[in-house]
Amino acid sequence: MALEDICSSGKTAGSQKWYSTSPLEDLSDCMTDYYNFGLRRPKTSKRNNGVPLQFFLPTLPVSTPSNHRPLLSSSPSETVHRPFRLAHGTTTLGFIFQGGVIAAADTRASAGGLVACPAVHKITPIHSHLVVTSSGSGADCMLWERILTREIRLYQLRHRRRLPIHGAAKLLSFMLHPFKGTNVCVALTLCGWDKEASNLIYVCSDGARLQGDVFSVGSGSPYAYGILDRGLKDSLSKDEAVSLAREAVFRATHRDAYSGNNVDLYHITLINISTRPRRKLLAHQTL
Repeated sequence: MALEDICSSGKTAGSQKWYSTSPLEDLSDCMTDYYNFGLRRPKTSKRNNGVPLQFFLPTLPVSTPSNHRPLLSSSPSETVHRPFRLAHGTTTLGFIFQGGVIAAADTRASAGGLVACPAVHKITPIHSHLVVTSSGSGADCMLWERILTREIRLYQLRHRRRLPIHGAAKLLSFMLHPFKGTNVCVALTLCGWDKEASNLIYVCSDGARLQGDVFSVGSGSPYAYGILDRGLKDSLSKDEAVSLAREAVFRATHRDAYSGNNVDLYHITLINISTRPRRKLLAHQTL
């Protein structure tokens, strides 16, 4: 009765309406292969005794104080505006050459004019064949990297095969698209190998998905592109590619106040198509 009084004092337990935590969920058509942030929606069966495996929240009372915002909103498209403006800045890049894929990034995390952390890892190994460079809001990037890592591992457990990079990019794009127009700020570049081909795919928080041979993302990207456009060739050796990526990030930090400190470099290459791909941390060098 205490829970009933909190949820709605004027309604009985039988007439109380409950809402799912997911705004995209339709309870009238539950599918077994749909996953929403780890909450599975199986069909009703004898095994779960008719109880769905997801959380539900009661509706809030209609009367709320004028000086307080409700904790939950009935409109999923409504966003809560921050009381301050966030200024993002970084320099990340990735490109394809004959010896594999190079991913590079600086290590400075900035909060406006403040250097919040000088040693942030903006390149994250996601799987044995894939690393991701991140730019945008630090919290959002870390969350979506963990979600992508989980989904790739779950796919491999279910299907006994590795999720291709194109499939991982498409999955990430579909998951991010509902957040278009919100304050979510994520820009991830997927760098890796599929079978005998290297892949470089850019995915941002509005659901856009682009594939190319070279990408640079962040406030220092215009300066990095100036170096890459001048020296990038498919016939580069490994040492030349590493030197070019390091110089591109290094030059960007001289002109971009939000980039700096160290340079992280990853070289993703395939030793043998029948063996596990190798990730190589080539450098964590002081500028």
